Parts: sequence; structure tokens; C-alpha cells
Amino acid sequence: QVQLVESGGGLVQPGGSLRLSCAASGFTFESTSMTWYREAPGKERELVASITSRGSITNYYLDSVKGRFTVSRDNAKNTLYLQMNNLKPEDTAVYYCKTASIGPYWGQGTQVTVSS
Repeated sequence: QVQLVESGGGLVQPGGSLRLSCAASGFTFESTSMTWYREAPGKERELVASITSRGSITNYYLDSVKGRFTVSRDNAKNTLYLQMNNLKPEDTAVYYCKTASIGPYWGQGTQVTVSS
């Protein structure tokens, strides 16, 4: 049974940082490309970042997060990460991890709120 469990969200002030984690199980994580999506209130869910199975340096990033967010993975721990720096109020959303090369399978999401 595929499971994706996000964690690490919370309330942070503008300019702050958070690191999201996505713990994966039930499939061969090291062979699977992965993605992060987000959904803000009243907006469509959008792709934020993606990473290939081996963590290629040519990862995809949404233009508005380039230079601030970094996607990474630890295949030994079956975990996907999203390091988010210099957060802005417009980054407020529920963040989801999703499999890219199988499924798709989604996690339950973790809330990120950027506010002073």
C-alpha cells in the first residue's frame, strides 16, 4: 500500500524558512520521480518542484519559487524534502507530495502559512 506522509508545515513570518518532509512507503522510492504541489485558497493546485529518482541537478521549479526553494531526497530514508527560504505571504498554501513516475499517489498535505 502506497503511503505518502507530509510534515513540517506551520506558521512562519515573511522571510522565514521551513523544511517540508514527505515520508514514502509501499513502493520503490529510489526508482520514482517525485513532485511537490501546492494549493492556495481559491486557486488551482500547482506544481512547485520536481526531482528525478536519483536527484538530478536539473530539477524543475515554479518560476515564483526559483532561488528560494530547494527540492531534495534521501533515498536511504525514503524521504522527499522541500527546503523553503525567504518565504512570502503568497507561498501560503497546503503543500502536497506526489509520485511522478507511478500512480499518481498523493499525500494528505501539510499547511504552510506565511504571515506576520
